[in-house]
Amino acid sequence: MTRHFLDHVQLSVEDYTRAKAFYAKALEPLGFSLMMEFPPDKPMHGGFGAEGKPFFWITSGARQTPPTHIAFGAPSRAVVDAFYAAAMAAGGTDNGPPGLREMYHPTYYGAFVRDPEGHNIEAVCHDPE
Repeated sequence: MTRHFLDHVQLSVEDYTRAKAFYAKALEPLGFSLMMEFPPDKPMHGGFGAEGKPFFWITSGARQTPPTHIAFGAPSRAVVDAFYAAAMAAGGTDNGPPGLREMYHPTYYGAFVRDPEGHNIEAVCHDPE
C-alpha cells in the first residue's frame, strides 16, 4: 500500500528558547504540545505533536532564510480563532486574521501569524462551518 503524507517537518531557529515558548502557546489550541526534547546540550531539538507522535520540530541553529510557510489543520473555525489569539499573545505578529479565503476555495477558513523569526504559521479549517 502506498501512503502519501508528510511524516515530520523541521525549522531551524536562532533563539530556541523563544521559539519553544512561542510554539508551546500557539499550538496548544490545536491540541499539540512539546512531546520530545533532546539532547541536553546544543543543538537543541524539540518535537511538537499529538497522540504520541511529534511531527513538528524546531532545532537550534542559524535563522532559517528565507522564512517558510507551514499550515496546521484545525478541526473547526473556533480552533482557528483560538490559534490566532494564542499565537498573537505568544509574541507572533499578524499576517492575516481569521477569516474566509475564498480564493482558495469557498470554505477555506484560515489565520496567519508570523512567528518571532518570521515564519508564516497558519491554522486552517476546510469545513463549511
